[in-house]
Amino acid sequence: MATNNLNDDESSKKIGTRVFKKSSPNGKITTYLGKRDYIDYNSDIEPIDGVVLIDPDYVKERKVFAHVLAAFRYGREDLDVLGLTFRKDLFIAQQQIYPQLEQPKHLTHLQQRLLKKLGPNAYPFYFQLPKNAPASVTLQPAPGDTGKPCGVDYELKTYCAEDMEEKPHKRNSVRLAIRKLTYAPPSRAPQPAIEAHKEFMMSPAPLHLECTLDKELYYHGESINVNVQATNNSNKTVKKIRITVIQTAEIMLYSTTQYKCEVAELESTDGFPINASSTMSKVYTLTPLLDNNKDKRGLALDGKLKHEDTNLASSTIVTDQSQKENLGIIVQYKVKVKLVVSMGGDLSVELPFTLTHPKPAPMIEKAVIAAPVAQQAPNDQTVPIDLNLIEFDTNSISNGTSNNKVAGNIDDDLIFEEFARIRLKGHEPDDTDV
Repeated sequence: MATNNLNDDESSKKIGTRVFKKSSPNGKITTYLGKRDYIDYNSDIEPIDGVVLIDPDYVKERKVFAHVLAAFRYGREDLDVLGLTFRKDLFIAQQQIYPQLEQPKHLTHLQQRLLKKLGPNAYPFYFQLPKNAPASVTLQPAPGDTGKPCGVDYELKTYCAEDMEEKPHKRNSVRLAIRKLTYAPPSRAPQPAIEAHKEFMMSPAPLHLECTLDKELYYHGESINVNVQATNNSNKTVKKIRITVIQTAEIMLYSTTQYKCEVAELESTDGFPINASSTMSKVYTLTPLLDNNKDKRGLALDGKLKHEDTNLASSTIVTDQSQKENLGIIVQYKVKVKLVVSMGGDLSVELPFTLTHPKPAPMIEKAVIAAPVAQQAPNDQTVPIDLNLIEFDTNSISNGTSNNKVAGNIDDDLIFEEFARIRLKGHEPDDTDV
């Protein structure tokens, strides 16, 4: 009986499509987005698509615009003086939403459902990021630092103005922080391996070191296995081994600057010393995690925003070397293995690798790609605007399926959630606070 009751409860609930909304301070403009993280699959990038609900009595003869900006901030906002800003714009796109200059050429499936739900005063917008658009990267500030952190960030802004060049007022504009993240590249690189040797004066033969990683591509949170083989044919003694995972953040600004941070380290004397004419073979395991590096200034993160945890920045995939300056920050990782030799003369090698997010299953990936325009049934009627749309339970009980029919199919419920609400809830790792 208990099992049957549990199944009945699960069947009575339907997991809906979560839609995030944010309104202007005066409540006259509301922006709806299906996600806050937009993924670069290396072959294509998810479009930034959404809907803006306006109050025509307030807008009157004015216009409503949408604006997407990717900027690299390399100084604190409170240091901006004399009209100079410590910011470099990397990508900018604008479009007029209302009144519409032309009918949209295509609508994503989510836009179709939102337009049907919100009524005639809702208007769609659509931005396609270029292939060389930079990824969201934030340089971790030092404890006690205030203000917006340095790094590459994206902002979507919708506002009401007389023309596109007019400076928007806060009261009638909506600003949303979004992120562009990168998933694993489609092709895998060969397994990293390296050999090196060091000769010493008065030694009959060199000290030889051979290292390999178990693979080239790792996902965030995965452990890295380092296979080390050392052969000491010299007359020196190897005292210990030190292995570190190093993150390099190359700042592509007016002059190239690098931040180097050790995100994982291991020092061992197990099996040491390695005396002359001796060998050592062992596998060491390290796991680079942000939890162990939250006090390191300049560490590159995946678009960290306030009130939210994130992870180490993913490796930057550079497809065109001539466009490196447009990427803002280039992040790379390597494992450094160092044999500490008595009386000096240490031997070290480096093995680069890729750290990134796993690519989702095909079913999930298909859901985020824009769907073709669906035709509404002839007897479909426009749903009046519902001002009380927000439900914060992601397992909200369905109120019926009569309004969810699109092209003859029954869709799950639209569940609206305020952007500002995210910081008050136990949020998921990919949540972006705005």
